[in-house]
Amino acid sequence: MLALALCAFAAAAAAAPDEKLLAAARAAQPAVIETLKELVTIESGTMDAPGIARLAAHVEARLQALGLATERSGPVRGKGSMVKGTLTGTGTKKLMLIAHLDTVYWPGILATQPIRQDGNRLYGPGIADDKGGVAVVLHTLAILRDAGWRNYARITVLFNGDEESGSTDSGELIATLADQHDVVLSYEPIAAKAVARDEGVLLAAAGVGTATLEVTGRAAHAGAAPDQGRNALIEAAHQVLQTQDIAKGIPGAQLNWTKVVSGQTLNQIPDKAVAVADVRLMAPGAADKLAAALQAKVAESRRVPDTEVSVKLVVGRPPFVGDARTRALAARAQAIYAELDGRKLLLHPMSGGGTDAGYANRGGKAAVLESLGLAGWGYHAKDEYIEIDSIVPRLYLSTRLLMDLAQD
Repeated sequence: MLALALCAFAAAAAAAPDEKLLAAARAAQPAVIETLKELVTIESGTMDAPGIARLAAHVEARLQALGLATERSGPVRGKGSMVKGTLTGTGTKKLMLIAHLDTVYWPGILATQPIRQDGNRLYGPGIADDKGGVAVVLHTLAILRDAGWRNYARITVLFNGDEESGSTDSGELIATLADQHDVVLSYEPIAAKAVARDEGVLLAAAGVGTATLEVTGRAAHAGAAPDQGRNALIEAAHQVLQTQDIAKGIPGAQLNWTKVVSGQTLNQIPDKAVAVADVRLMAPGAADKLAAALQAKVAESRRVPDTEVSVKLVVGRPPFVGDARTRALAARAQAIYAELDGRKLLLHPMSGGGTDAGYANRGGKAAVLESLGLAGWGYHAKDEYIEIDSIVPRLYLSTRLLMDLAQD
């Protein structure tokens, strides 16, 4: 029923914008920029528990000021605090908004990558991924509050602090809460117009896993008796090289070795080595096929005799694969964007980056749409930025979409 209703909304989209909402979005832009600066100034690297806790306290106060009842929980297995906020209205729909507080940048990054503006770009570590999304959520709620809009049964906001480290604490909560709602909107960033020509939304995102290769050899004195050792590092390097392209033959799988740890002292042949790979999964059955291929390839040969080699694949965040309801949501979003003088909204079919939309979509009970945050680029790199001229249209899209979804 929800998919049919969304399709009907898309087909009947008004050509003219909601002038009051558009004016509110335009008026909010300076405040959004200030919010972005505040959020970026509070450094919150994904393994920096104190930094994430400070940012969690900040956004919790912001939610409370907007009238939400809040709950905050600390990290359990990971490092990230979570903030949940709830609004109760007078309508029938249950709507959930998610974004994450953590970034990939270590404490002190602002010393070398300060907040700065250059034309249409506002730079700062984590400003797009995902503090821009947090800002859009906060100011969407502010606009709707000021408009006196309460046509919803419940709005739930969840800000988690461990997305960049796998959502080890928050993933199950996101999945559980999502199944209690009709729609989940995720506010990850979307590619800047300098990269993708037009702003967009995302229909699917990769699942994320980890491949771990462990090698056991034999220790020996690196200067006096190296031949008596069995070098685990050399064998690990051999296995990494022979498996580096293995995923290319498996549709929907991607593998990149990113980390190797071996040895503790310089003058000892290492007897242990561990290599870890980032794995992305974009098709059903891809994980099993990749695991089997890794096992077979590792068993084929040894560079260093008398070494033991094992490899295992662990799947973490599930993939987000949008269904008909996702496509209907995306079509509705396109119609809303078209109200802005025919502005185009791209529908990106797939991203190799994993998102919490995978957890939200796992149970299949809620309609899920991804990437309602700001347009930007440079995620996980130097000079991350958002495009300032994306603030108004993204705020307008977020507020209009929520108001439409709340109608039957």
